Amino acid sequence: MTYSPSTVDSQLILRRQLNWLAVETCLLAVCFGRPLIDLLQFTFHSELFSYIPLIPVISAYLIWTERKKITMEVCPSRAGAAVAFVIGAAIVAAWWLGTRAGWAPAPQDYLTLMMLSFLCFFWGACLALPGWKIMRDAAFPAAFLIFAVPLPAAWEGHIDTFFQYTSAFAAKAFFGLAGTPALLRGLRIDLPGFSLIVAPECSGIHSTLVLLITSLLAGYLFLRRTSLRVILVLSIVPLAILRNGFRVFVIGELCVHISPTMIDSPIHRKGGPIFFALSLIPLFLLLVFLRKRDSNGSKLSGKD
Repeated sequence: MTYSPSTVDSQLILRRQLNWLAVETCLLAVCFGRPLIDLLQFTFHSELFSYIPLIPVISAYLIWTERKKITMEVCPSRAGAAVAFVIGAAIVAAWWLGTRAGWAPAPQDYLTLMMLSFLCFFWGACLALPGWKIMRDAAFPAAFLIFAVPLPAAWEGHIDTFFQYTSAFAAKAFFGLAGTPALLRGLRIDLPGFSLIVAPECSGIHSTLVLLITSLLAGYLFLRRTSLRVILVLSIVPLAILRNGFRVFVIGELCVHISPTMIDSPIHRKGGPIFFALSLIPLFLLLVFLRKRDSNGSKLSGKD
């Protein structure tokens, strides 16, 4: 079997550029060594962001499995790389100037800024070395790395509040369907002989983030039409609200019909994984339905 000179040259050039990318990534890791170590320590003690160490592994796996579909043509983009480098440097400069002016960001916000800057420099290196065509073909795995950036503390608080109130409303609806008298006052639900409050811990933000990541991966791997991928991802918010509301409903029913001490039972304290697993069932069914639509649409397009 023979190879044309152009193919061999392309492979050599790409290999050389990837080697330089590996070197530059190592240098970036050294420059951002302290924030990276802080991030690992942070994720080890954070239930919400415990998934972050898996994100680079998943991105690398996706690139490896799709490597045959990625072009070997090296097309460096100096303009794109410059933009990414400037944004990364601006983030670090803003943090440095802010701290010198007396701003004391929360550890979570500090990590958000540092990891976002690190990613900008990494994306810039990818654009400067392998180039924009390879980045285009590997757009999803590259963009997926954004989940390695912790949410700012303020965003986390707003998301928590949103899911607290919507979950309380959904729980009230479940109580109504079950015929259990329930009075909703803000985040407090008054039940017969018992009242419960939907606390931030009941917002299910961790499970929702994991569901979001799962839906993105499932859409990328099993669906071809962008519109169907969007539908799958958008289903996460109502699904999360229904899951949280159902969890509050179950706990409330147990407290009303068995004993108020059920509020301290394992189903409340450690039942999150159970309800998360239950929420995967409708997500899987929706994925199967959308995959059938995707296949039918592809067959019709082929006939046309």
